[in-house]
Amino acid sequence: MIKIVIADDHRLLLEGLAQALDGIPDLKVVGTAADGAEMLAAVAAARPDVILLDIEMPVMGGIAALRQLPDGGPRTIMVTMHTDDEQRLRAEAAGALGFLSKATPLPDLAAAIRAVNAGRNLMTAEDLAATLDDHRQPLLDEGAAALTTREKDLLRLLASGVTTTEDLADQLYISHKTVKNHLANIYEKLAVGDRAQAAVEAIRLGLHRST
Repeated sequence: MIKIVIADDHRLLLEGLAQALDGIPDLKVVGTAADGAEMLAAVAAARPDVILLDIEMPVMGGIAALRQLPDGGPRTIMVTMHTDDEQRLRAEAAGALGFLSKATPLPDLAAAIRAVNAGRNLMTAEDLAATLDDHRQPLLDEGAAALTTREKDLLRLLASGVTTTEDLADQLYISHKTVKNHLANIYEKLAVGDRAQAAVEAIRLGLHRST
């Protein structure tokens, strides 16, 4: 189990990412923070293996906080909207081992966490391309593997923001009753209780990227 602390000042993104990563069997989010100072406190309390760290945050930014981590501490991946070379070089000089866009798909992010935890350097696109495939793991558990094609179609819509019974029925050309039956089956197979949780599972499983 790889223990993770996430630091990001965007609360919804922070909560959604923590929930999604926690759904992956070999990953465990042990702390979250909204700024660099909170991240340092969370690291001291939870002793994670890997930190996912935003660059721009209030109180203390990610790179300043990274410089305050002790030698031999957790390995750090900068996950940021600012993926220019200047920021990459600053992050690398401060000790980061990974540098990823916030648009990175969840399966790739999970693979990056495993790679960095194993000591791999992911600071360039070439590093990523050469490394991530070696650290991918199937995200499908037994319940998810049992999803039907139509249930996956419905999950893709949920993950894209289509949530009402009426809209789901219209887009899939099925009745309201059939939508509710599919949802009941999805909840049982994925062990979730509502549409929001099902959407998070769809993102975790990478279904929102399927064609």
